[in-house]
Amino acid sequence: MGLNLAKEIREEHLLDEPELARKRRSTKDRITDARQLSSLVQMDSPQAVLDEVQIILELISPGYNVALVTSTFISTVRLYEGSYPGYRACNTGYHDLHHITDTFLAMARLIHGVVIHGGTFTDRQIDLGLIAALLHDAGYIQEEHDREGTGSKYTTSHVQRSMGFLKRYGAKHGLSNEEIATGRTMILCTDLAVDICTIVFPSTKVELLGKMLGAADLMAQMADRTYLEKLLFLYYEFREAKVGDYESEVDFLRKTIGFYDFIAQRLETTLDATDRFMTSHLASRWDIQANLYQEAIERQKNYLQQILNTPDSDPRDNLKRGQIVDKVRRKYGKTG
Repeated sequence: MGLNLAKEIREEHLLDEPELARKRRSTKDRITDARQLSSLVQMDSPQAVLDEVQIILELISPGYNVALVTSTFISTVRLYEGSYPGYRACNTGYHDLHHITDTFLAMARLIHGVVIHGGTFTDRQIDLGLIAALLHDAGYIQEEHDREGTGSKYTTSHVQRSMGFLKRYGAKHGLSNEEIATGRTMILCTDLAVDICTIVFPSTKVELLGKMLGAADLMAQMADRTYLEKLLFLYYEFREAKVGDYESEVDFLRKTIGFYDFIAQRLETTLDATDRFMTSHLASRWDIQANLYQEAIERQKNYLQQILNTPDSDPRDNLKRGQIVDKVRRKYGKTG
């Protein structure tokens, strides 16, 4: 990620209607026959993700003012790059900028799905939902003076730290105290340790947006085509934070199978099956009559089970996407 990325995004973030229409056509033309989630948008390009979210916002509300969402997107890129004043660059391999842009896009897609279903949000509520998506993991970023370890050490406190970052950011960028509190409540819904039933929401719409963000966070990471590879980074994040009783990378992979079942239950019950709105978005935007997120998650789970069950084989030898395993090896060496 180059340090000029935020500047490049800033220079071209406002698209006029003909340009939006052109981008909408060109992205549809890129879809492959496989109809895989990763074929819809170039997910390793923050600019491509921002372009797609702008298109979605235009579909939701023609003439939507994207200025606040876009400026927050640019600030978030700077935060993760290390060019945001007072903060170091992101140094967590799992909770990285890619995860943030994935969640940001998933949240926009879910919001569009709700609107298709006849639900309504004000543009300001949508702004707050997308800002919360962008900042929901800001707590992993270390302040400039913090030179001990990595942001992984904040695993158990990162949600509260993210809420604190949003409070400071919102105060500097024109959010009211009520809006800041709303965004903080949405971020709280991403904390797996929090009983969402105990959260006091200011309205049913904020509750819906909060649960949608909780779903977007989970769906985005688990549908990522490099999810299984990135789990090795997550193992080391947990190890630094002293979370869990995982004996090794392979043990962590094995115990992830149970996590799939836990997340499926959370999406269905705790988060009120808000992931269902993804299907409506994909049908409207891409003419795809399926939830590609669920399909991608199921494929990942099946592949993980397959490589774990292969006799006399190291499952890590079958994780080859993005050269991520090589990056893990260079950083941590090889463990059992």
